[in-house]
Amino acid sequence: METRKKTFDCVEMKRRGAEAVRRATQGMTREEELAYWQRGTAELVELQKKLRETTAHPQTAGQSSSRIA
Repeated sequence: METRKKTFDCVEMKRRGAEAVRRATQGMTREEELAYWQRGTAELVELQKKLRETTAHPQTAGQSSSRIA
């Protein structure tokens, strides 16, 4: 069996993200931490909204991808 070198480590990425959040929220009160997460959620919702508006969808609602016009 051939071994492969990892090009991406999901667990390591998760740990780095958790550490970044820990540093960002260190010393915050409960209310400050709640506001931190609410801001992040609002930013994500706005980004998703913009992506939906700018992403081209070749099909219209109700049409199947296997349908040939």
